[in-house]
Amino acid sequence: MTSLSLSASVLPLPSARAQVIAGIALALLMIATRGQHFASVNALPSASWAVFFLAGALLRPMWALPAFFLLSSLLDFSSLASGTITDWCLSPAYWALAFAYAALWLGGHVYRGLHRDHWRTVPRLALVLAVTASVAYLLSKGGFYFFSGRYPEPNLSGFLARVPHYYPRALGTLAGYVGAAFVLRAFIHGLSMRTTSRSGTPA
Repeated sequence: MTSLSLSASVLPLPSARAQVIAGIALALLMIATRGQHFASVNALPSASWAVFFLAGALLRPMWALPAFFLLSSLLDFSSLASGTITDWCLSPAYWALAFAYAALWLGGHVYRGLHRDHWRTVPRLALVLAVTASVAYLLSKGGFYFFSGRYPEPNLSGFLARVPHYYPRALGTLAGYVGAAFVLRAFIHGLSMRTTSRSGTPA
């Protein structure tokens, strides 16, 4: 059976070693792409949404959610302390991000029960990503628009006018990182299956 054959759900990652490696990789991805600090790569869009979704899909421990939120907060506040970002985004509405990230993690958690190692799973992933991104957008961007105090007279029409400009980019970035992660996972899994087959050990 190859990585592209129809099979039972194989998520979250089965081994503790794979989960540790994935967790470290997700943390490094967030560090490299979030904000402007000593280790960020400013040319890359933030992978934070994708990190929370993938943590829900790939990692078993529930404490991964608060752990990654703590990491994201430390990165933001360290960037503020170093003067590389302003306090524009760090308003009272900042904590709405906790709910948005929880929605992303839950979306990944839901998807892992739907995943199969087959290309036919792609529409399922696309649907879950669209729904999850919509909820996360409403929580994070809506929370900021209505409760940050940065907009003198926030109203529904003003918020809706912003959606076509910001939502497609947020969804595209999320889909791009998640898609790349699952392609990488399929490649590694396929390579592992071929190595096992050549060694004569039953898969």
